[in-house]
Amino acid sequence: MPASAVLPAALVLALAAAPGSLARDKGESPFAAADAPPAKPAACHEIRGLIRDAPDPDGAARIDFGAAGPLSLVEHDGALAYLGICAEPDVRVLCVTYSTNGMQPGDVVAVTGGYQRVDENLVILDPCLAARPGEGG
Repeated sequence: MPASAVLPAALVLALAAAPGSLARDKGESPFAAADAPPAKPAACHEIRGLIRDAPDPDGAARIDFGAAGPLSLVEHDGALAYLGICAEPDVRVLCVTYSTNGMQPGDVVAVTGGYQRVDENLVILDPCLAARPGEGG
């Protein structure tokens, strides 16, 4: 079961207040095949337009998505870490991973992982990798 299916209610409440066809320009899509790095992560202000017509992976084939922005949420429940980037009015992105790696709210990070669109205002990346610019992923 994906970690997002058992997200703590408080986190969900806090966040609630085919790939090639989505490329902005050839080779610059934030979508990628599973475990392949996206060519370019989406900025927070770009995500809403990019996911509007995104394919629904519906469990058949994982699609990865990459985004970059400032951390607005950093939580760890002892097993999983939840890193949230982007804030309203932009789509929020929740990265479900294993460690915060010392990241703090306000740090700018790039996140990449299995794309799940919860609604028009929330995307969950699970599993997900997060890194500060220049650190790799």
